[in-house]
Amino acid sequence: MPVSGESSSHSDQHETPALQATEVPGRFRPRLTLHTLTRGDGVLGLRPGGLFGPRGGNVTVAQIDWTYQTGDANHGLRWECASPTTLMDQSAAATQTLYDPQGKSVLMRRDLQAEADALEAIQAAGLLPLPPDALQWRADDLATVHEPLWSLLLETGFGDFWADEAPQLQAQGWAIVVRPGFAHESVRVDAWRLIVSPESGAVLGKEVASRLRQGRQQVIGDFGGFDGPGRAAWWLLTMGVEIEGQFFDLAPMLADLLRRDARWVDLQKIAAIDDISFISLRAPGGKRVDALAAPLKVIVSAMLDLLSDPRRKDGPLRISAWDAGRLEDMCLRLGDSEVARSGVLTLENDAGLRALAQRLRLAGEPPAVTPPAGLGVTLRPYQLHGVAWLQYLREHQLAGILADDMGLGKTAQMLAHILIEQQSGRLDCPALVVLPTSLVFNWQAEARRMTPGLRVLALQGPQREADFARMADYDIVLTTYPLVWRDLDALARQPFHLLILDEAQTVKNAAARSASAVRRLRARHRICMTGTPMENHLGELWTQFNFLMPGFLGDATSFARMWRKPIEENGESVRAQLLAQRVRPFILRRRKENVATELPAKTVAVKLLRLEGGQRDLYESVRVAADKQVRRVLEKRGFTGSHVTIMDALLKLRQVCCDPLLLKGERGRKSLPKNIERAKIAMLRDMLPSLVAEGRRVLVFSQFTEMLDLIETELDALQLDWLALTGKTLPAQRGEVVARFQSKAVPILLISLKAGGIGLNLTAADTVILVDPWWNPAVEEQAIARAHRIGQEQAVFVYKLIIEGSIEERMLELQQRKSLLAEGVLGSDAEAAPKFGLAELNALIAPLSSIVAGH
Repeated sequence: MPVSGESSSHSDQHETPALQATEVPGRFRPRLTLHTLTRGDGVLGLRPGGLFGPRGGNVTVAQIDWTYQTGDANHGLRWECASPTTLMDQSAAATQTLYDPQGKSVLMRRDLQAEADALEAIQAAGLLPLPPDALQWRADDLATVHEPLWSLLLETGFGDFWADEAPQLQAQGWAIVVRPGFAHESVRVDAWRLIVSPESGAVLGKEVASRLRQGRQQVIGDFGGFDGPGRAAWWLLTMGVEIEGQFFDLAPMLADLLRRDARWVDLQKIAAIDDISFISLRAPGGKRVDALAAPLKVIVSAMLDLLSDPRRKDGPLRISAWDAGRLEDMCLRLGDSEVARSGVLTLENDAGLRALAQRLRLAGEPPAVTPPAGLGVTLRPYQLHGVAWLQYLREHQLAGILADDMGLGKTAQMLAHILIEQQSGRLDCPALVVLPTSLVFNWQAEARRMTPGLRVLALQGPQREADFARMADYDIVLTTYPLVWRDLDALARQPFHLLILDEAQTVKNAAARSASAVRRLRARHRICMTGTPMENHLGELWTQFNFLMPGFLGDATSFARMWRKPIEENGESVRAQLLAQRVRPFILRRRKENVATELPAKTVAVKLLRLEGGQRDLYESVRVAADKQVRRVLEKRGFTGSHVTIMDALLKLRQVCCDPLLLKGERGRKSLPKNIERAKIAMLRDMLPSLVAEGRRVLVFSQFTEMLDLIETELDALQLDWLALTGKTLPAQRGEVVARFQSKAVPILLISLKAGGIGLNLTAADTVILVDPWWNPAVEEQAIARAHRIGQEQAVFVYKLIIEGSIEERMLELQQRKSLLAEGVLGSDAEAAPKFGLAELNALIAPLSSIVAGH
């Protein structure tokens, strides 16, 4: 797939000995060429089989070339390797012999490390080598493309690749070239350099000659950079010590210290180091330098991620605008050190960083705002602060996560923010809110009550296609996560003033269709709303920031290497603190107990139940079978390859704890004794009649809809009125179900966690029963927050039904660990806990009797 008439400067006709060549460094520049092959090119698609599977119609492929230049661009020699695959075969050759037109040889040094980094970059971007026979041609004589080619697993992924990955590759020094007909250009290119055949004059391709902006075309604005729209600000930081008149770069010496002394990644161990003690550093040439501990503690605590990156090149540290806050804090802390004042430690930075740091600092204390006229609700002080924070982000072209606890009125704050934008004249195109289906009616009702002056359009049902052309006539447009990717073409044509993701944890998987779709929408400002910005792991936080401010936390691969693994697996508390400092200016998170002191008390009680008789025997038999199945799969595939089998085995154990009748299959149910014990159903038979008799209004949550069906049967037998809100409830009926419960017409509402665990206002309830635990503590907190939220006037009682000594009790311990991880980054600087692993698995499937006996 050649794109240029240039040929390699190497020629076999010259036989000048390599020893006579002058060795010179080559300037390495990798090149990525994208081409969409169609039937017009003779391509029918990709053959079935292998990673890529069949693909018909258009097939976009990439050619990757290593290029080197010696001398200046006009007169130097150029060398091109066919592909990284060929390069890897020649990797032992650290030099390449080139010949000028007169036959004189030049021995060019290759940068093998840069080549390896470039290869890693394309793999991180999702490109994979195509098998040589992957392309299916109409006829053999039409197979004109033979070079080693690369592609993505899905053709649809090239839109995101061009918008998100190509700008990053270009920023790393890649030349980006497209062949005529490339089908996925979604980012405007300001300037091209045409590549023309010297023989025919035909355009073979075009190279991007201007800076690509990351993200899709921003028709009405851009955000994310401090150096103006679309431009990133960077500074170079040099840290050094002067010894006997000679200046030494401190960064490599500290990197060496971090490799050989594990104390420096742990906050508690760093704090235990005496400030006036001396630390032995290794300078170049083997010289040992004894440095005072105090300034080193400050620098390592502020720069650990940069200093410990094995891929960092020698020289100054590259500091982005987002690091302004921590750099200023480091300078201020060093200013308190005698060593810093004496000039032994020198720092070189740009004064402009202080102004940027001040802007970030003000995000925590934005100027006060006045509630907009026509707002149909009185905002509490913390809610007014939230609106001021949103206004500050908008004014300074920043994005963020409104992460208040569930029930603190995030929707009210966002509606007030939108109303201010409308009244100021800035809302000249609508705000788009993407949300779970169950919350559409809630947003419509809240908007009517709080901001009747805002025009709201909900895109739902088959009739929504007729509404696409009317979006510009409304102030707020509502769509749902299941629909946003289906309606992407229509939504992408409409520019938006605000793009808001409600319950943003829904798109925690960056590869999901909804996550991909929202990144491709055009908006001036982006905001996430969620009470749980992180449920399981740090990757979910990365996904949200990748939507809000692409590049802020790096790409997914580097984030996993620099942050996730060291924090989650290695427990590096210094790194957890650094990540917290980095993200907190863009996260506003308030706790109920801190800001909503008027809320009635919430009492949580864990009711431990014991398995007896047949249910106990069933649990043990299922546990033994699960243990054998899991061990067998672990031996064959290892832990990471056994996830599906493990979760299926654990699911069966949890089902037995809830109710033996939950085990799948009629055959399994028929084999059960007719009067088999059912511990949780027995507890509910006792609890619910008593609670209703006391005048309580009860929410009963379960993640198993079949469990709710079983509870319905018991309630009918007890002649207790009930309502249900599950995935089977039609969207049009959900509002009516909630209204009936809120009117206190029916005392019991059965809810599945998936259908009703987020966003609903159910303040008529004063009792919440969690029939079964879930892996994520945040999910349970969301369920409880349906009742314990602003507007609640009664004390709320929460009951968790847990089978003693079983997998359920072990799940409570895992919940605590996940809560610590979230708090470490989002709330306080607690030390992170390890994630789910083999040790926890052994406890989860341990025999019931042995666990109970240990109590």
